[in-house]
Amino acid sequence: MMFARAVALTGLLACVSGGGSPAQDRARLAQNLPARGPLTTMHDRPTTGTYLPALGSFDETVLTYMEAHHIPGAALAIVRNGQLIYTRGYGYADLDDKTPATPTSLFRLASVSKPITAVAIMTLVQSGKLDLDAPVFPLLGLKPFLLPGHLPDPLLNSITVRHLLEHAGGWDRDKSGDIMFQHFQAAREIGIASPPDHESLIRWAMGRPLDFAPGTRSAYSNFGFCVLGRVIEKVSGMPYEKYVQTKVLAPAGIHTMRIGKGHLAERFPQEVHYYDPENRTGRSVFSADGRTPTPLPYAFASPETMDAHGGWIASAVDMAHFMAKLDVPGEQPLLSQSTVAAMFARPQPPLGLDENGVPSAAYYAFGWNVRPVGNNDQMNRWHDGAMPGTSTLMVRLADGLSWVILFNARADGNIDGLLHKAAAKVKEWPDQNLFRTYAEGASTHP
Repeated sequence: MMFARAVALTGLLACVSGGGSPAQDRARLAQNLPARGPLTTMHDRPTTGTYLPALGSFDETVLTYMEAHHIPGAALAIVRNGQLIYTRGYGYADLDDKTPATPTSLFRLASVSKPITAVAIMTLVQSGKLDLDAPVFPLLGLKPFLLPGHLPDPLLNSITVRHLLEHAGGWDRDKSGDIMFQHFQAAREIGIASPPDHESLIRWAMGRPLDFAPGTRSAYSNFGFCVLGRVIEKVSGMPYEKYVQTKVLAPAGIHTMRIGKGHLAERFPQEVHYYDPENRTGRSVFSADGRTPTPLPYAFASPETMDAHGGWIASAVDMAHFMAKLDVPGEQPLLSQSTVAAMFARPQPPLGLDENGVPSAAYYAFGWNVRPVGNNDQMNRWHDGAMPGTSTLMVRLADGLSWVILFNARADGNIDGLLHKAAAKVKEWPDQNLFRTYAEGASTHP
């Protein structure tokens, strides 16, 4: 195998992120995945994919992290200059039947769903079907659900697509709570069963006051991306999931991604089991009274309602494909260079500035965290995600190196910084492209 000399990783440690198939079928699928390699053990855990000693620092880092945070399973994919050079599965997708995690195991992405929604929005912008400065609520044409004596916020109709992409729509979860996880209150006030559907939740939120004037500052908003999902539906005339699968994922060669389900019994073929290291339970959003004790990863929210901000399931290989198809020359990118530049551009002031009014070291663009590095408009781009049962991270570096790491339990440690250190230890990078191998065994939607 030919190897390329490792590039120097200068300034990259600063890119730390802020913020049902039967068991037998899952096991059988795991045994027939392309490029899986022999089943081996490291740190007393099974590993899948072909081990390369030159990249052993990644294996050691991930396995040590899993032990420290009591994580059953993980998957890793590394891309360099548009080529998939390394894929690994670690530990277990399912502890009960001892199914090993593989590079094509499906994991909940949590907030790594947001870059997917942002790219979908930008396909509509690029085709001239959507204006970034279009007010979203007049576009959707929904009537607010108002409690007696309440009126809609007068600034509601000034919220634009751009505001939502940049988390500047006017909702601050630190002040008024995260709308996407106020299922019981919304359902009770509307008079419907939990969990409320998208339209009901949005109409309920439209009857609440904003926390700040749209466009004046940024506050992370899951709800804003939920609204973007409905914008995609309105403009395209297609369900959100179908539009993304047809217009974003299929052109990238991705055919296994979908919106997840809330119940363990509903998980898809190749999807992992989600765990809470402390075995906590919670009030299930799917129960009539909200009091049924349920394992926390299957209790706290509805993935179907979370779709555009946190509902996708995908494999590490899927997300590696997604990254590589964005703007790699010669790879039929999903978006034009000018559209990609707009997606990653620094927001207009007062957004993108620090407390002193100067450009901040990092900023949130359209669905991505961005940190400029060096000269010539180079930048590191990433998004992380976390919720009960899931931790995820997708990183695209200015030097052409990218990675995706997915876990089936939540951990709050700094895996981002640890993976940068693992990359700095690599002396030679493999010169291979596993995308071709995986494409030969690609599956399609059932």
